[in-house]
Amino acid sequence: MPASFLPFSSRYVRGMMLLSAMLALVGPAEAQAYAAGTPDGKHPPREIHAQAQKKESERSKQAPKAAERRGASASREKRQEEIIRVVATGYTAGVESTGKRPGHPQYGITYSGVKVRRGKLSTIAADPKLFPIGTILFIPGYGYGVVADTGSKIKGRKIDLYFPSKRQVFQEWGKKTVDVRVIKKGSGKITESMLDSISEVIVPNSENPTSG
Repeated sequence: MPASFLPFSSRYVRGMMLLSAMLALVGPAEAQAYAAGTPDGKHPPREIHAQAQKKESERSKQAPKAAERRGASASREKRQEEIIRVVATGYTAGVESTGKRPGHPQYGITYSGVKVRRGKLSTIAADPKLFPIGTILFIPGYGYGVVADTGSKIKGRKIDLYFPSKRQVFQEWGKKTVDVRVIKKGSGKITESMLDSISEVIVPNSENPTSG
């Protein structure tokens, strides 16, 4: 029988299995050193064993840290979606709320630079120390609002909700104490394109901010 067809010896098979295991644990370079030093495949050098045990120990130590990081991330997300009780008042872009009239260059322009809007995602005003610009809130009875504006009288747990007209302010809202849900804390910036992108993923007229 030609030599190329001789069956593998059980010793050779065991040696290859050991080599594969060492390769997974310590890497190619160390595995080559192991193979060179133990031609019979029986007794790997002590230093190779030590390196394998060291790497396995490092992996065991890293596992709890990774789990801790995942837990911290989940905790941060949970904290982001906190409930805060606020006094919410309706306002308009008109002179009665902003001191500006149609035709004024800043009429309808918020502190952040975006235009006021009322829709699936509406612009609202808040204290940036509590709700930074760009913060997304869910306001029961009003819907989703993004903090785009501020005001000299809006301090602490007070927010202003934009409506297109005085009639809507009085008929639909007025002034209420509500528990708002913080969907996402803002970074201090909001743009028209950001508003459009957020609006695309919001379910209209939803009373449940986790739906959709």
